[in-house]
Amino acid sequence: MSALRKKFGDDYQVVNTSSSGSGFNQPPPEKKRKRQRFVDKNGRCNVQHGNLGGETSRYLSDLFTTLVDLKWRWNLFIFILTYTVAWLFMASLWWCIAYIRGDLNRSHNDKYTPCVANVHNFPSAFLFFIETEATIGYGHRYITDKCPEGIILFLFQSILGSIVDAFLIGCMFIKMSQPKKRAETLMFSEHAAISMRDGKLTLMFRVGNLRNSHMVSAQIRCKLLKSRQTPEGEFLPLDQLELDVGFSTGADQLFLVSPLTICHVIDTKSPFYDLSQRSMQTEQFEIVVILEGIVETTGMTCQARTSYTEDEVLWGHRFYPVISLEEGFFKVDYSQFHATFEVSSPPYSVKEAEEALLLSSPLMAPSLCNSGEKNSSLDCLETLEDNDSTCKLPTKLQKMSGREGLPKKLLRMSSTTSEMTYSFGDLPMKLQRISSVPGVSDDKLGGKASKMSEPMSKSVADLPPKLQRMAGGGGGRMDGHLPPKLRKMNSDRFT
Repeated sequence: MSALRKKFGDDYQVVNTSSSGSGFNQPPPEKKRKRQRFVDKNGRCNVQHGNLGGETSRYLSDLFTTLVDLKWRWNLFIFILTYTVAWLFMASLWWCIAYIRGDLNRSHNDKYTPCVANVHNFPSAFLFFIETEATIGYGHRYITDKCPEGIILFLFQSILGSIVDAFLIGCMFIKMSQPKKRAETLMFSEHAAISMRDGKLTLMFRVGNLRNSHMVSAQIRCKLLKSRQTPEGEFLPLDQLELDVGFSTGADQLFLVSPLTICHVIDTKSPFYDLSQRSMQTEQFEIVVILEGIVETTGMTCQARTSYTEDEVLWGHRFYPVISLEEGFFKVDYSQFHATFEVSSPPYSVKEAEEALLLSSPLMAPSLCNSGEKNSSLDCLETLEDNDSTCKLPTKLQKMSGREGLPKKLLRMSSTTSEMTYSFGDLPMKLQRISSVPGVSDDKLGGKASKMSEPMSKSVADLPPKLQRMAGGGGGRMDGHLPPKLRKMNSDRFT
C-alpha cells in the first residue's frame, strides 16, 4: 500500500492506493462484526416491545393512532375490508326488508307498491345501497312512502356511512401527510469527525436540507448512548448522556438554509473528556442526533434522526467545504457533503493534555519569575529561596527581621537599589525605610537613628515627625509600642 498526500488549502489528505505489483501476499482484512445499533442511519429505532400481556388493550383505546402507525399495506387492507364489509352488511339489511315484506315475489306487479322499487334480488339491493351511499341516484331504484322501516334504515345508513368515511379517509389523509417523508429530504453526514477548531478539540457532523422550503424553528439535540456501571454496582446498558451542541449559547437553534456543521466542544463537562485516538479502538458508544423543526408548507412538526457509532467517528478529519460564491447566488455542492480530509490533530485526549500541562507548570515557574522586568514581589522570591529560617516567618516579620534574616535573592536585589540600607542592618526595618525618604540627609538620619538605638533620655521633640508619632509623644524606648516578640529581638540585638 502506498500513500499519496493530496493538498487541500493548507492541509493534506492521505489517500491510500493499492499497488498490484507488490510481491507480498497480504492477508485480507478481517471482516468486522456488524455493530448492533440502537438507532439506524435512517432514524428507525431498533426496539421491540414484548410480553405486554393485558396491556395490548391500550392500543384499542387509541384506535385512530394505532391505524395511523400501521404500515401502508395494513392500512390499505383495513380500508378495503371496512368498506366491503359495510356495503355487504347494509345491502343485506335492504334485502332482508324486501324479503320480509314479500317484495321479491311481487316486484313485477304494477298494482303493488314495494318498499324499494325495482329490488327483486340481492344484487339489486346491493346496487340500491351503492347508489344511495355514493349519492349517484340513477333514478331506477328508490324508496317509497309505504315503507317506514326503509326510511329508518336509510337514516341509519347515512349516519354510519358518514362515520366510516370520516374515520378511514381521515386516517389515510393523516398517513399520507405525515412529516416522516419530509425527514427523507433532511441529510446527515455519513461520518462524524474529531479535530481541532478554534484551538479546542471538537466533535463535528454535518446536516443539510435538500428542499427549498425551510424548517421553521429547527433545533438539534445529541444523546450519547453508552453502557456504564454505577458506584453501587448497578449496570446501565443504555445510559443516555447529553452532548452540548450549543444549548448555552443558542447555537442549537439552526437556520437550516445551507448545510451546517454541528460542533460539540470536548471539555471538562463533555462525556468525551478522556477520549483519545487510542481509546476509541476499545470504546463502544453511539451518538444519536435528533433534528426537530416545523415544516413551512404544512405547519406540522417534523423530526429526523440518525446515529454514529464509534467506528463512524473519524479522528483527525475535517469536512470539505460545499458552499461556493457564484454570480449573484451561493451554490451548494452536495457531491462533497459526506467527504472529509485528514488534518493534523493531537492523538491524546483533553484530560491527558491538561495533565501534561499541569506537570510541566512547575518547571516553567523559574522562567516566569526571571523573565521580563525584575519582580519585587516576595511571593515570587519565596518560591525560589533556599531552605532558610526566615521562610518560616510571616512576610511582615521577614521585613522587620533585619539583614541577617532576609533571603539571599532579596539581598541581591536591594544591593542594586541602595547601599545605604546595609549600614542600618541592625536597626528595625521601619527606620530603614525612613532612611530612604528623599530630602533627609544620611548623616542627620544616621545620627538620630543611632541615638534611637539607646534608651531615650532626651525629648522626642528632636525626632522627625514620623518617629514622634511612633514614640507616642512620650519618653522611654521606642520599642515599647512594638509586639513583645519584636521587643525581645531588639533587646537582644542592643545587648
